[in-house]
Amino acid sequence: MTFCLGIKCKDGLVAIADTRITSGSEVSTAKKIAVHQGERHAMFVLTSGLRSVRDKAITYFEERWRQNGTQLSRSYEAVNALAGEIRRVYEEDNDWLVKAGLHFDLHCIVGSQLTEDDSPHLYLLYPQGNWVEVSRGTPYLIIGETRFGKPILDRALRYDASLEQALRLGVLSFNSTEASSADVGPPLDAVVYAADSFGIRERRFNAEELAPVAQFWQRAIEDAAEQATAPIAPLARSLGIDPAS
Repeated sequence: MTFCLGIKCKDGLVAIADTRITSGSEVSTAKKIAVHQGERHAMFVLTSGLRSVRDKAITYFEERWRQNGTQLSRSYEAVNALAGEIRRVYEEDNDWLVKAGLHFDLHCIVGSQLTEDDSPHLYLLYPQGNWVEVSRGTPYLIIGETRFGKPILDRALRYDASLEQALRLGVLSFNSTEASSADVGPPLDAVVYAADSFGIRERRFNAEELAPVAQFWQRAIEDAAEQATAPIAPLARSLGIDPAS
């Protein structure tokens, strides 16, 4: 399983991805974010799904980017180009995957700002090659393990968040997922793109660096549960429970 999160806010884009790869009892580490940069071109791709399909599609796309990346002037053109390479891999590999009892699975989150874009864009790209763009109403996308990290984002994340706020909520969302899913874990890769900068900043955080976040979030949740005694008390009494006990 995977945890990949992309956030679009007023100041730009934030994306984080865990690096844990599980295969049976085997656990390894692999990067799930691909970054592409050039003059007035900035793009990152987060992936969830079959690793072999992911690696092949990203390799094809990187070759296409090297050959004519400067001809892609809008973000939707770059997403369409990646979609074309995913469909190419499907045509080449799907029959063999089916024979092996597998199904073609590759979801991507694509964040970018290219030459003619007036602002950054964030997309969810499906295995079939179709895509949707994130809206201001729900300014984030998660692929992979989606269940545990959504609540804090749905409650606290708004489009007018700063990059720091977006990163903060993203890391807490990751921690909530890590705590409930054995298949998601550090190191954690993070990328930040400030609007109109055409420069992506990238950093990997190890378990030791993330430990204070986990400790803080655990204490905060326990404190909040304890402080909920007052509003829950009337409900408890209606069931014959003494809140003081």
